[in-house]
Formats: sequence, structure tokens, C-alpha cells
Amino acid sequence: MVAWKSHIRSLLVPVPALSPRRYAVAWLTDIVRALRGRGGELLPPSRLMFDGSQNADDFRRDGAEFLTHFVELGGLGPSHRVLEIGCAIGRKALPLTRYLDQHGSYDGFDIVPVGIDWCRANITPQFPNFRFAHADIINTLYNPRGSVPAAEYRFPYADASFDFAFATSVFTHMLAPELERYLAETARVLAPGARLLASFLLLDEEAERGIASGKSMVSPIHPIGPSRVARADVPEAAAAYPIAHVRKVCRAHGLEVIEPVHFGSWSGRAGGLSTQDILVFERRQPAAAQAGS
Repeated sequence: MVAWKSHIRSLLVPVPALSPRRYAVAWLTDIVRALRGRGGELLPPSRLMFDGSQNADDFRRDGAEFLTHFVELGGLGPSHRVLEIGCAIGRKALPLTRYLDQHGSYDGFDIVPVGIDWCRANITPQFPNFRFAHADIINTLYNPRGSVPAAEYRFPYADASFDFAFATSVFTHMLAPELERYLAETARVLAPGARLLASFLLLDEEAERGIASGKSMVSPIHPIGPSRVARADVPEAAAAYPIAHVRKVCRAHGLEVIEPVHFGSWSGRAGGLSTQDILVFERRQPAAAQAGS
């Protein structure tokens, strides 16, 4: 009965960025799921999956994929203090509830209130070491009435608070000032030796060939500063960066790439590890501090 009531309440919550067709299909999917008694699974309703998931299977598959990347590429351990930048509605957090032990912890923040509300109501009561915060950041797509520009946002965490951080499909929606601010803040809250795993749309010769030939999933062709975006009218829709620029900005804030670059398939590249490109960084001493030592 509780699960059924939860599903009914969820149908009344406004959700951003869903097309009318997607909304209708998801709404019906949630009704069927509730009627079949599958509401007991710790999984958000389909109509609340604003994170790009097409259905519950897609939601589970993506979470499982990235848990593997966190461990195998990023060196995530069960007792680590973890930060997720852009946690949406818990797609990456839920698999971590089965991986982190009693000494580990998770903090995630996002700009979409409905995702934070669901995670707080459904994940935190069962896993008190999982905490979620709403960041009221201005975003054309997801939070147009926000109060703080992303380029000025300070993460609500103390210095050196985390052993591992990740940002998936976050930096792919940011222009240069926002990207640099987030990378600087990430470096600030990571402990020395801690790691960041992040996804990007990286521009190199092979990616450029894929874009030019029409093989890429997105076509970032409009230059804005060091980035290229797919839509000049909505730059946040997709932003790509030259690899050299990402390396330079990260290094300036004490984040050094751990080779190799794990290219994805978004540009039409064969054999991509994931859809987007993945970089892993280690928190080291900033260049300015090294020069002054």
C-alpha cells in the first residue's frame, strides 16, 4: 500500500525536459508497474527519470556500467568518501549503496529539485551515509529560475572532504567559465591523492573526422570560447572541448590526468569504452603552489 501511494504521489510532481510522448509512456509504465506490485524495488518512477534513461533497464544498466568504471578506472574503494557532481535522481548512487561499506559515505548535489527530493525520501532513510543537496544554480534547460550562476557556485563541502569524486554527463553541458569553476571546486574538496572520474566530449583529430562525416551522435560545430557547442541557441545542450584545453585547466587546479584517455563512441569512434569520453584525474599540488615552494 505504501509503494502504491508513493507511485500515485509521484504522478503529481512536475518533471523538467520530458517530451509529451515520453511523459505519457512513462506515466503508463508507472501505473502498470504499480498494479503488478513492482513498486517495492528501490528505483525511481519512470516519469521522474529526467537523467536521460529511457526506461528502468536503461537506468540499471548505466548505473552498473559506471560502478565498474569507478572501481576499475578510478580506484574507488568501499570505505571511500564519495562526491557525485550532478547526481540527478540517483542513477549512480543506487549501485553505490550496494558497494560502499559502513565506513564509506556518499554526498551528491544537483540542480533539479525533484531528483533531490526523491533521493532524500527514498535512499537516505535506508542508507543514512547517503546525503543529497539541492544546488539552486541557474540552468536554461533544468533550472531557469535558479539564483546562482554556475560560474560562481561554491560546493557546500569543506576542503579535502572526499577521497573520490565523479561527474558524468555534467561537464558536457558547461561553457568554459562554468567548467573551470567546477573543476576548481572539485580540486578544493578532494583530499591529496584523491581521484576524479569525469566524462567529456573531447575533440581530437578522430573526433573531428567523425563530426565532419556525420558519424557523430552530436555535432558540436558552433565555437564559444574554447568550446564548441551543438546548439548556438541552447549552448548547454552539448559542449565539446579540445583535449589540450581540458588538460591545461585541470593542471592549473592541481588535477593531473591519469593516462590513458578512455575515448567513447559519441564521435563515431569504433570500440569506445562508453558513450562519452572518460578522464581520470588525481588531486595533486596546484601549479601556482609548486612554483612558490
